[in-house]
Amino acid sequence: MGAHTPEPARGEPQKVAHPAKVIAVTVAAAVGGLLFGFDTAVINGAVDAIGEEFTLSPGVLGFTVAITLLGCAVGAWFAGQLADRIGRKKVMVGAAILFAVNSVGSAYAFSEWDLMLWRLVGGLAIGTASVIAPGYIAEIAPSKWRGALGSVQQLAITLGIFAALLSDAWLANVAGGALGELWWGLPAWRWMLLVGIVPAVIYGILGLTIPESPQYLVRRDEDAAAARVLRDVSGVQDTDRKIADIRKSFTTKKATFADLRGPSLGLQPILWVGMAIAAFQQLVGINAIFYYSTTLWQSVGFSESDSFTTSVITSVVNVLMTLVAIAFVDRVGRRLLLMIGSAGMFAGLLAATVSFAQAETFNGQITLPGIWGPVALIGANLFVVFFAATWGPIMWVTLGEVFPNNIRSLALGLGAMVNWIFNFIVTLSFPWVSENLGVWIMYALFSLFALLSFWFVKTRLPELSGRELEDRRGLETA
Repeated sequence: MGAHTPEPARGEPQKVAHPAKVIAVTVAAAVGGLLFGFDTAVINGAVDAIGEEFTLSPGVLGFTVAITLLGCAVGAWFAGQLADRIGRKKVMVGAAILFAVNSVGSAYAFSEWDLMLWRLVGGLAIGTASVIAPGYIAEIAPSKWRGALGSVQQLAITLGIFAALLSDAWLANVAGGALGELWWGLPAWRWMLLVGIVPAVIYGILGLTIPESPQYLVRRDEDAAAARVLRDVSGVQDTDRKIADIRKSFTTKKATFADLRGPSLGLQPILWVGMAIAAFQQLVGINAIFYYSTTLWQSVGFSESDSFTTSVITSVVNVLMTLVAIAFVDRVGRRLLLMIGSAGMFAGLLAATVSFAQAETFNGQITLPGIWGPVALIGANLFVVFFAATWGPIMWVTLGEVFPNNIRSLALGLGAMVNWIFNFIVTLSFPWVSENLGVWIMYALFSLFALLSFWFVKTRLPELSGRELEDRRGLETA
């Protein structure tokens, strides 16, 4: 499918009229992304201590880590429906409450089953945030900045991951290990989970202060309020025309799942495109690195302290390269960046695959001989570089803008649910496959999916840069 040449957005100025306002609102909404990243990655430093404290088998430990992702899938599924029913702001505040409850409950868990319950609650919050932030940002952002502002969500996710790994490393260092005792008699791993209450409270406060989405307001016939948001935040000059375009894009007052139906295997073709992009983002294996990186690097000869440090370095690379995506996504376009990312990820994953294929086991401990340890480290970080600059942010940008206004919230929820389901599959299978078949088999599969993702983007994904959300030309048959 050929690239789309952006046209001037109808009803919008050539220059963004209120850049400070729209950036501030975007950052506030993206705090949900920070919590998304923090709560998914914070288990990294605690996972071994949890397994030891509760005497868990590898299978049960893997499920304890992965059960959050089931909650994420459920939260994503219902978030879109709730956003259309009660508004984007109220859903954000509800997610903030769930984040706070999860942090306290997980920190004081008395058994693995109790911990699983609280991690499931946390998953509901993460899944909700994963849908509401990209959808809201896409609706509030001027079209010429939508890619960059949408990428702020991923930047917040990477900062959340960095904050989680950094706090894990600091707490473990202060306590002399994740099982070491800290304040109030709590071991370090419990404090790792408890500190998430701070950003949760901040997110809730910000969710109360930002304006409602203009698309939601138009759907509720609150045109005057929608015009204020479009004029004062999005910088739209001809608000009457913009509101008319938004209203025209709604075929019904309230979207239902019947609106998702189409001739392509029961769904609209554009839904399959969005769901495939969401699936590929997980099938390349990014979360196998972030959920299990500390354990993985220990298994190939790094000390616990060095493994924590290596994980933090990887997360810093993730943050910095997301800035590259923000700088180029609206200039270069979504498709080209995604294809560059797929090629780069394939190279890094292939290096890691070959390295782990040389692994040796001695007294149950896996080691990488000779140069293969550094090669694996370079390959893994090369993969993170290309993922963070492309597939990490652009997948969420794409989900926020590829679906028509009438079904955006529902379709985005469906796409995010698919993303979390594949995240769950990869996370749950990684420990078992690594232990029974070898780490290199898992990395070989990730390499294959990176290759397939290149082909899919090249042949199926339309270019979305510069389009207004109401411009559906050429997208319905994608």
